[in-house]
Amino acid sequence: MPEFTAITPSALADLIAARATELAGHAVIAVDGADAADPLALARQVAERLRTGGRPAEVVSLHDFVRPASLRLEYDPTDEFTYRTAWFDYDGVNREVLVALRRHGQWLPALWDERTDRSARARIRTAAPHTVLLLAGPMLLGRSLAFDLSVALRMSEGALRRRTDPAELFTVDAVRTHQRTGDAEPDILVAWDHPDRPAVRVAA
Repeated sequence: MPEFTAITPSALADLIAARATELAGHAVIAVDGADAADPLALARQVAERLRTGGRPAEVVSLHDFVRPASLRLEYDPTDEFTYRTAWFDYDGVNREVLVALRRHGQWLPALWDERTDRSARARIRTAAPHTVLLLAGPMLLGRSLAFDLSVALRMSEGALRRRTDPAELFTVDAVRTHQRTGDAEPDILVAWDHPDRPAVRVAA
């Protein structure tokens, strides 16, 4: 198994962008990471590099595909099992982003507004040729989502607890349990305890 290699944050974004440019047609990349890892920020950096290089790229946040509060909070608002299994609409992501992009050249940027707990009322977008969508959020891998490239930002339990908002500490056990029980290995695994000095392991 390849060993981890130290890398700068900028070089990491360059690496992912370079791998993305090798993907043909429309493509979807997972940037999997707990909220404490801020996968959305990395996804945006990669998208900017792709656009600069002439490849259309957009970013989708998994938090724009949460399920309604009546389902998320039905039993206990701080239940780790519910966070793992009922918080995010992974089926909706598959239907409205991955399948829609590949079959129809269209995608929905948001399905549900987490803040207002209402429909996001987002308009379906038509993808430019060879668009790369970067989907960022927690627990994306191991959901039977067919990504063209997967990146995982992994943090130790200690780092997760230090960097997670106190009100959301219940999510730490959920994320770590999902990572332990999942069977999906990312294409690019990133040790992310220190985002200013990460290390990377790239699958053969």
